[in-house]
Amino acid sequence: MHIKKVLSLLFLVATFTCSGANASDKPNVIIILADDMGFSDIGCYGGEIETPNIDALAAGGIKFTQFYNTARCCPTRASLMTGLHPAETGIGHMTCAPGEVKLYKEPCPAYQGYLNKNCVTIAEALKGSGYTTLMTGKWHLGFNDKGRWPLHRGFDKYFGCVAGATNFFYPEYPRGMMYGNTDIIKDPQSTTDRRFYTTDAFTDYAIRFIKEEKSEKDRPFFLYLAFTSPHWPLQAHQEEVAKYKGKYMMGWNKLREQRYKKQIELGLIDPKWKLSEQDGPDWDEMDENKKKDMDLRMANFAAMVDRMDQNIGKLVSYLKEAGEYENTLILFLSDNGGCAEGGELAGNTDPFDLDKWEHTYGAGPSYGKVWANASNTPFLKYKHFTHEGGISTPLIAHWPKMVTKAGAWYREPAYLIDLMPTVLDATNWNYPTEYNGNKISPAEGVSLLPSLGGKSLNRGKPMFWEHENNAAMLEGDWKLVGTNVARPKGPDATKWELYNLKDDRTEQNNLAAKKPKKVKQMATQWYEWAKRTKVYPKPRH
Repeated sequence: MHIKKVLSLLFLVATFTCSGANASDKPNVIIILADDMGFSDIGCYGGEIETPNIDALAAGGIKFTQFYNTARCCPTRASLMTGLHPAETGIGHMTCAPGEVKLYKEPCPAYQGYLNKNCVTIAEALKGSGYTTLMTGKWHLGFNDKGRWPLHRGFDKYFGCVAGATNFFYPEYPRGMMYGNTDIIKDPQSTTDRRFYTTDAFTDYAIRFIKEEKSEKDRPFFLYLAFTSPHWPLQAHQEEVAKYKGKYMMGWNKLREQRYKKQIELGLIDPKWKLSEQDGPDWDEMDENKKKDMDLRMANFAAMVDRMDQNIGKLVSYLKEAGEYENTLILFLSDNGGCAEGGELAGNTDPFDLDKWEHTYGAGPSYGKVWANASNTPFLKYKHFTHEGGISTPLIAHWPKMVTKAGAWYREPAYLIDLMPTVLDATNWNYPTEYNGNKISPAEGVSLLPSLGGKSLNRGKPMFWEHENNAAMLEGDWKLVGTNVARPKGPDATKWELYNLKDDRTEQNNLAAKKPKKVKQMATQWYEWAKRTKVYPKPRH
């Protein structure tokens, strides 16, 4: 359903919630984005990591069983911020920081690596609506020109990392901390009683910005809090690491089985869906020293998720103290599935060499494909891929004034392009057709607000994905997956996989050979979508 129709149908709900034109009665909106966190890494989705604050939001909100990202950092942020598919925004692939090799040999607007002028961010869309727009954390939507940074894309205040991932304790240029749109902070000061840590700082600046806004103008706010946790390098305070060290000596095989069992008990997954096969060697094949190495890597990962949860609890506590909690829509999700970058058994950096571990930037301090596979329990694959393990994320929607069945699972599929219409619906605002003299590409998502009352989204259209030549389409229960769609050679040129997700969401039974007509029909639709949304033509590497 087109966004304008959605807004019209839900006008009465939004008007009731927003109490007319009085800006002070409008809801605050917070989007919290985790980085490289898998489908099963939080307690309410089957994990053993301590996440009581996220779990509390889930218990008081709605939990989506089938929400999708776009499999990678930059494209996810582009879709989340604009309500468009990645290539439509100019970020069909990745952005590049200074000194990094450009991805393509020829210019291509759909793959330029920064947001174009034919899209608007949520912050830009809310301009003029009485909202203040705040952001802390990871931007990753254009680096090399200050005109591409948050304060030039609709945000009033910003603190974070423009280029993407950073060292968590010692961030340095070009991956350092920035305040506003110009100042690069070379030696950031701690915002807590412990030494500087990005996860803590992003939260503390978010609270600071809200306090400043409330004291100055008392307007409703939109906050985009984009954590870099638990993206590599896996670095955490030792107090949290100590909580988990030794707990993963069970190994990834048993951890996946443990999470799978809990997911069934929670009602998150259907027991008839088989647990996907372990991707990598068995734990018992490791010698004792390697087991301790891999245990400590996973302990660092768990500690990062734990600390992120603590910070989310800190933000929620502030909202309650300030009287803002009841009328704040909070959306929590992750940008892609668990990350297998760093190799099957992770990088070469020694996790027991704490000084080197904490001063390293890159995928050396990572946890490898084997633990990423566990993070994405019960699914296949991980970040980069359009199988369920790459694009599935928890989504928690929490808004006390609107949720009617707290803690319920919501089972209709949804994805990133739905967040723009959801925010505009909640704030009773319109999606622009023009902005700053530029024609804006039409948005195609649907508002998720009906889910808060247990009602249908009435989408009525298929869902599509493409990243790094990995493709997917979801039409009803049928999912088409392709892993080599570099050039538009037609629906018969790709080796497609076909799954019925109602019976087999873990993608264990490929039905493509049995249903060639269904494959061709869906593949034809996928190519039509890909051409329309500027996936093609793709530039040469």
